[in-house]
Order: sequence, then structure tokens, then C-alpha cells
Amino acid sequence: MNSTQDYIGEEAATRVKILSEALPYIQHFAGRTVVVKYGGAAMKDSNLKDKVIRDIVFMASVGIRPVVVHGGGPEINTWLDKVGIEPQFKDGLRVTDAATMDIVEMVLVGRVNKELVNLINQAGGKAVGLCGKDGQLMTARTMTNKDVGFVGEVSSVDARVVETLVKSGYIPVISSVAADEFGQAHNINADTCAGELAAALGAEKLILLTDTRGILRDYKDPSTLIHKLDIQQARELIGSGIVAGGMIPKVTCCVRSLAQGVRAAHILDGRLPHALLLEVFTDLGIGSMIVASGYDL
Repeated sequence: MNSTQDYIGEEAATRVKILSEALPYIQHFAGRTVVVKYGGAAMKDSNLKDKVIRDIVFMASVGIRPVVVHGGGPEINTWLDKVGIEPQFKDGLRVTDAATMDIVEMVLVGRVNKELVNLINQAGGKAVGLCGKDGQLMTARTMTNKDVGFVGEVSSVDARVVETLVKSGYIPVISSVAADEFGQAHNINADTCAGELAAALGAEKLILLTDTRGILRDYKDPSTLIHKLDIQQARELIGSGIVAGGMIPKVTCCVRSLAQGVRAAHILDGRLPHALLLEVFTDLGIGSMIVASGYDL
């Protein structure tokens, strides 16, 4: 036999190569926290959902401490339709009156969250479902200068309940609902929740699963993907208009988390099967990584 490939076959040889390539990443990230914002097509497509869940359980199985933050816009719309409430948006934000907030909380906390917890448990992980209200994990404040009802921003984070869970081997699954100082529930952007939580946890990585390849120099040309950039370059791309539209809040969220101590932030295409493993455990990477200064791996 002339090679491993000749001996065990091409498919098996590829698996061995990937596992070998993953070893230094597994060694480096073991014991470190990675916050994953889960949403987009990867949440709607059952086949993709299964692969994301397996990726998260794999990460936990090799010693990484994953924390999952999720939204659930499409399912919220489905339930609003069932009760006869017309979804309304303003400047990209869901207009959230009291009746809509009741549905948002029911769907995110009561349905989507528990489904994800169950799927992770079924895949061999140990998941615990939370929202921002639990243990006063997140305190909300109403968005200023926006007439959109109970849509909030993160005012403060107390991550002790999450730290306790990850240290005990659990995978926290957190829905993006939190209460303000008066106890009123607010709907918060899941990217924002993930970024603020990653900063509070001192996470190694923040990963945003999206429906785009990452940051593109030309949004019409997927081949212009920017694989790696630093905080200053990210800010310059926003200032020049290369980062525009819905990508602005995602990149801003990443930059803010990096400025507060997160080591690296990733914007990935969740439509690609096993996007998490490909980005974290391979030399190639498949999305855009924004890094703090001095980040080596």
C-alpha cells in the first residue's frame, strides 16, 4: 500500500485527516467558553438544525463550553397569525405591543427554547433552558428614540447562573427575552444578547450563525468574502459603507464584544452543514472572523 488512502479508502482517509487537523484546536479551546447565536435558515431547516445540534454537542464532548443564544422570528410570526395579530416592523424592528409581547415570550421561552433543549439532550448533551429573566441574567431597557413598544436593549448582565451551569457540564440555551427594572418583559435582538453575554462571560469566541457567507467586499459576489479582520478594519468597513444594511448591527455587535474582552467573533453561513465545526476545528474556516489584537489562533 502506498498511502493511508489506499489502505482505508478515500472517505475514511478524509475523516482521519479532519480529526488530526482538529486536534490542536481541541487542545487550545478545551475548557473555554464559546457563545453561539443560533438563528436563520439553520433554525428553520430540520436537516440543518440536526447538524447544528450535533456540532454543539460535539463541542461540549471535547471539553469546550458552548452557550447557545437564540431568537425565533419565523415561529413568532406563525403564532401571531394564529391569534389574528398582524406582524408589524419599523426600521427592521418588530413592533411589540403588550399582546405581541405575550406571544413573543410564549414562543421563545415556552416553545423554541424547550425544543432546542430537548434536541440537545436527545443528541447526548445536557442542556438547560433559560431566558434573560432567570437569575436576573439580563436586565432590559426600552430602546430610546424608537416607537416600537417593548423592544429592548441589554442594560446589564449577571452571568453567574450561566457560569455555574457551564462549570457543571451543562449547555445553557438562552432565549432573548428579559425584563426591565419594573418587571416588564422585553423582546431583545438575539445577536445583541449573545454579544453582551459573551463579554460578561469572558468568552473565547462569539459565533453568529446567519444566512450570508460572512462579510463581503461586494455583497453581490460571494467570492469577495473577507476571512479575517481586526476591530479597526471592521469599523472602517462600516464607515466606508462596505458593511451595510442588516450586516451593520451584526458587525457592531461583534466589535462591541471584542472591545469588552472576547477574543474572536465569527459571522458564519448557517446554511452550510456543520458550519460550526468547519469554522472552529479546521485550518480553512468558512466565514468571517473578527479578532482582537494579539489573537493568534
